[in-house]
Amino acid sequence: MKDKTQQIFRDAPVPKAVLTNVIPSIVSMLMVLVYNLADTFFIGQTKNPLMVAAVSIATPAFLLFMAIGMLFGIGGTSMISRMLGEGKKDIAKKASSFCFWTGTIIGVISLVLVSIFSAPICRLIGASDATIGYASEYLSIVALGIPFLIISNSFSNIIRSEGQATVAMMGMIIGNIINIILDPLMILVLGWNVAGAAIATVLGNVFSAVFYIAHLLSKKSMLSINPKDYTLDKKVSLGVLAIGIPASLNSILMSVSNIAINTFMSAHGDIPVAGLGVAMKVNMIAVMLLIGVGTGIQPLLGYCFGAGNDKRYKAVLKFSLCFAFGLSIIMTCVCYFGAAPLAKAFLDDNEAFGYAFSFSRIYILSGPILGILFVFMNAIQSMGAAIPSLILSVSRQGIIYFPILITINLVSNSPTHLAMTQPMTDYLAMILSAVLFAIAYKKYFKLKRGQTP
Repeated sequence: MKDKTQQIFRDAPVPKAVLTNVIPSIVSMLMVLVYNLADTFFIGQTKNPLMVAAVSIATPAFLLFMAIGMLFGIGGTSMISRMLGEGKKDIAKKASSFCFWTGTIIGVISLVLVSIFSAPICRLIGASDATIGYASEYLSIVALGIPFLIISNSFSNIIRSEGQATVAMMGMIIGNIINIILDPLMILVLGWNVAGAAIATVLGNVFSAVFYIAHLLSKKSMLSINPKDYTLDKKVSLGVLAIGIPASLNSILMSVSNIAINTFMSAHGDIPVAGLGVAMKVNMIAVMLLIGVGTGIQPLLGYCFGAGNDKRYKAVLKFSLCFAFGLSIIMTCVCYFGAAPLAKAFLDDNEAFGYAFSFSRIYILSGPILGILFVFMNAIQSMGAAIPSLILSVSRQGIIYFPILITINLVSNSPTHLAMTQPMTDYLAMILSAVLFAIAYKKYFKLKRGQTP
């Protein structure tokens, strides 16, 4: 099994190698999408737009802990795939154990802090008097699952680095199916509302994490979570963090940018905030599938880079860019022309629906280039290019996003114009990602060739 999965990285025809890794990744992201939509959909069935707004407000805080999982997931995947490409399996095991135990410790500490300070956190991220009760209730319960959330998000990526894309996909499917089954039961049948959505989320992450732990403890995995393999050795810890921190910063800044636009939007009332939250969910249909393409090819690119196989690396990248662009066009059409029924599925309130429909069509304007952006982002990470990865991460939802948002708020301050911030940011970020990749490719492959006999 181990040799067979590694052979796909090394020897399979490029289209087969890419699709074998990308399709399970897309399915995983699709399940994450369904899981994210399920909470908002079933909360929407309560006919209370304040509950929808509250979950939308609490979501950025939840995403901060997903970002920690991203730190170890993307950083670990980059490190492990490169080490496997170089034939250094012992270092790959140490990196895996480092990601598991460090992530778990951070998760336990976060659980305690968020449980104690859930209400002040919700106030800080934009909850109003009308939504603070719902938002803090949701966040305080979700906090109980933070360690499992971090493990799940980390190893849904890391397990792909050993060529086990299907196993990574199954873990996501199991957790998300649990959540989707429990959502209507707990929200509508039992009448637990936002508390029910939070409990379903926690249990989904618990099941997903347990599945990954069982795989890592089995003989089918070449990775390790054995405490004996845990190390803080600089080569391992810095190797993971050098790529993981930029990837995590991108997710953190995405949460911060969501908090910022929610805060600006809340000046126009809670209803536009609810509409914006739903628009983000609709846009997520395209975003999550295209992220799946990027995360799917990263282990393959990392293996090619570790092995010093320049020719195969370029072939994989070219095929991936074409595939991502085609999928981007399809998803843009789906989200643009399906904006009305998709938004209506979450909101019955006419005013809130109007905002959701308008915002959804604005957000998807960046759809055609999102696939290219995510492929270049992951290609940069696959080479262990820490500085270019960091520049891109702090630029997309930070250095580029915030000046645009603040300028629009000062000049116009209308809900529709505020929503334009994201597509404007994405086009500039795509151009930046292409430039940074070209620089990183030239530098890092040159270094690699110098190290390879």
